[in-house]
Amino acid sequence: MQLISNEVEIHANTEQVLDFISTPSNIEKILPVDKISDFKSDESMCSFKVQGGIIITLVQNGREENAKLFLKSGEKSPFPFSLTIHAEPTNNGTKGHIEFNGEVNAFLKMMVEKPLSALFNYMSDKLKDQF
Repeated sequence: MQLISNEVEIHANTEQVLDFISTPSNIEKILPVDKISDFKSDESMCSFKVQGGIIITLVQNGREENAKLFLKSGEKSPFPFSLTIHAEPTNNGTKGHIEFNGEVNAFLKMMVEKPLSALFNYMSDKLKDQF
């Protein structure tokens, strides 16, 4: 299953945006406070519990200089997935979006597609608000 968030315009250069999101503790700042609990982070990963009790773990998985940041699911995540944070320079800063690729069956897709789309759109908007 592939999901792509809304594209947002961020008033910061791509390096600033990717440096911000590369710090796992900063991910908490772009998550919906009312739907997330038990946030934990270290230098290379973060984990949090979403409504319904599912634990999501995000592990850094590389970076394409000033263009993309790669994250992948950790061992506690309910299914394997990857997240790519896209950042493209513009005249006013950075244009970007979040791309999700997950290995989910048809039944699980029906359950998670809408909430995940809403989450990634929220995260994109909150990232814009950080700058």
